Formats: sequence, C-alpha cells, structure tokens
Amino acid sequence: MLDIKLLRSQPNQIQDRLNLRGGTIDLTEILALDQTVREIETRRSHLEAESNDIGKQVGKLMQSGNKDGVDIQALKDRANEIKHQIANIEPEEKVIKEQIRQLLLVIPNLPDQTTPIGKNELENIEVRNWGNEYKGLPDLLPHYDIGEKLGIMNFERAVKVSQSRFVTLLGAGAALERALIQFMLNTHAQRGYQEVLPPYLVNSASLLGTGQLPKFAEDAFKCAEDDLWLIPTAEVPVTNLYRDEVIEAEKLPIYHCAFTPCFRREAGSYGRDTKGLIRLHQFHKVELVKFVHPERSHSEHESLVADAEFILQALKLPYRVIELCTGDLGFGAAKCYDLEVWLPSANQYREISSCSNFNDFQSRRANIRFKAKKQKGTEFVHTLNGSALAVGRTMAAILENYQDAQGRVVIPDVLQPYMGREYL
Repeated sequence: MLDIKLLRSQPNQIQDRLNLRGGTIDLTEILALDQTVREIETRRSHLEAESNDIGKQVGKLMQSGNKDGVDIQALKDRANEIKHQIANIEPEEKVIKEQIRQLLLVIPNLPDQTTPIGKNELENIEVRNWGNEYKGLPDLLPHYDIGEKLGIMNFERAVKVSQSRFVTLLGAGAALERALIQFMLNTHAQRGYQEVLPPYLVNSASLLGTGQLPKFAEDAFKCAEDDLWLIPTAEVPVTNLYRDEVIEAEKLPIYHCAFTPCFRREAGSYGRDTKGLIRLHQFHKVELVKFVHPERSHSEHESLVADAEFILQALKLPYRVIELCTGDLGFGAAKCYDLEVWLPSANQYREISSCSNFNDFQSRRANIRFKAKKQKGTEFVHTLNGSALAVGRTMAAILENYQDAQGRVVIPDVLQPYMGREYL
C-alpha cells in the first residue's frame, strides 16, 4: 500500500511512476477524497478547539462567581451544538477514509528507481545465464511424456480424483519430489534461513496484507463456510506471522524458508500449459521470505536471488536471470528478478522463481514495523521473497535435462543420497 502522504505531497511524480507500469491508474479520485477528508478534519479540529475554549471559559466563570453576568447557559448551549456537529461529522469522515483505504488497496507498488523502464515482458533484461554446457540431448521427450513412460507420473487418475491441472506422482516420482523439497530446505537452513511450517489456510486479512486481496480474489480458492483461503504461496502465511507487530531493530534481518503446497485457480491462463507440471492448481514450492532494514533492502534482494540460483547450480540446471521492466512488474513488487530454467522440449527458458523486493508496500498493508532502542518512533520494515524453488517445475527441468541416450533419467548428484539410486 502506498503512503497517502506521499500521494498528497508528490501527486504528479507518483502518477508518472505509476504510469511506467503501463496501466490506467488515475489518482484524481483518491486525491479529491483526501482533500475532502482534510477539510473535514480541519473543521472538526476547529470545533473541538472551540469546545475546549468554552469548557475552560465556563469553568473559570463558575469559579469566579460570574461577576460580569455572562450568560453561561448560552455558552453551554453552544457547547452542545458543537458536540452535535462533531457527532454528525465523524461518520462522514469515517466513510470517506474507508473509501480512500479501498482505493489505496488496488493501487500497485511504485517501481523502484533502479527498475528498467519498459512496456512489457519483451523489454525485460537478461542479466546473466548459467550452465549452457549442461543443456540436455536433442530429440528428447517432454517431461510429462517421459514421466508417464517411466511410470512415475499419472495425469488421468488425478483428473478422475479431482479435475484437470492436477497430477499424481508415483514411486520414484514421489520420492524425487520429496528429495527436492528436503534438499532445498536443508540447503537454505545452512545458508541462514529459519525453517517455518505455516498454516495452509489463511484469513482474508493475511491475503490483504501481502497484496493478493482484493485484486486477485478470483485466482484463489476460498472456503465457503469460513473466512479462510487456501494459500497461493507460503509468502502469505510467513509474512503475516509478523502482522501488526513491532520488531526490535536488533533482530533484523529475519530470514525464513518454508515448504508448502500452493493452490491457484490460474484464472487468467485458459489454454496455456495444459499438459505437464508447469501450471497446476496444486503444486509444491519452497519459499524464501526476508524482513530487513530499509537501508539493506537492495543488497538483501541481490543475496536472495543468489540463494535461489545456488539451488539451480547445485542441480546443474541451465538457467538465466531476467530483470523485469516496469511494465511487467507484479502488483506488489518494486523490483523483481525472474529465474528461468531451460526446458529442452520447448526449446526455451521457463520461469522457476520470482524474487521480489516490495520495499514497504506489504509491511504498510500488514502493519509490520521495527524500532531501535534509542529511536523515538517506528518504521516499516522492507519485505522480500522468492521461490527457491518451485518444486514441480524443478522436477520438469530434471526430467528433460537429465535424459540419457538409453531413455533413462539420471538423478542429479546432490539428490542421489536422498534417493538411494542413480537413475529413474
């Protein structure tokens, strides 16, 4: 959420920066409502000041015996009139403030000053690539075909149990998924992240805090009987562990990693990636979440990306790092890097991680602040997160990049101790 004071003091600059996203965000309405609220606040403040003056005046007159014969009753009548006026003003003020809040909730984050300017994904920038020497053999099978051929993956039975965009993993396929999760968690724990196992169902306030609500409600699964939603990512419950809290500055930075299933309707992806593990309604992911001091925000973002890259390099999966331009940024991100893994069957890179710096956008929504011991007030922390990694997409990349000439899939060296075997 953006700071209304920032919109008020720099409306033209903020509008210009929002325009870089390529949308049609118009601040006119919210600025007009803010002006109305400030006028109401001024009027209420004057009335309260007059009421206080009358109270003091009546007190002095009664103490002195009212020697000058001032009409005390008239003063009391005026005080009552002011009281009624204030009572009438407050509901109007409350309604307009809520309108402002609702409008703020659907305004995206400001692009960071270092985010490259561009209209869409075609203008994203490749920062670096790694592992071209590990790209798989030509004429290999797509991951879903080799998975079914090896008997480790079944889509038809998953559809029977649920619907399309679900998969059942069997035998070594289930073991490979479990091995990937364990390897990722162990690695991140060794790199300084505290593991968290959060709830998989969250309330609306949690989704509001991280920015999924109200804008992306149609992409989430909601429980009809309760104010609970299936999580789209571990980012939601882990970030909201600190909602409405003031963290001691000395405890920053806080690093968490979490494995969870994730649930998404994929409402805007009709007809895309209908086969395989790329776009499922239920998938597993290991997420990294950071709470950091604003002064370390940029450096912490770079190290977050490096932590996600470390997994890909350990697995020897070819990938590239893409810096998203302003026109392709996610709703809450100020700056974002995507990691894209090479899928030989498609002859292209596909996103496997998105590492975002939200600055104070999420913490302002979720009211997560920090305070130093000698500091008078509090500040909003900066939040960052990234997948490290999306497990299903990692499995897809392994199944394709590790096929050999005999039609087997070689298990990456770092996973063999978890699997107790060399091949699928």
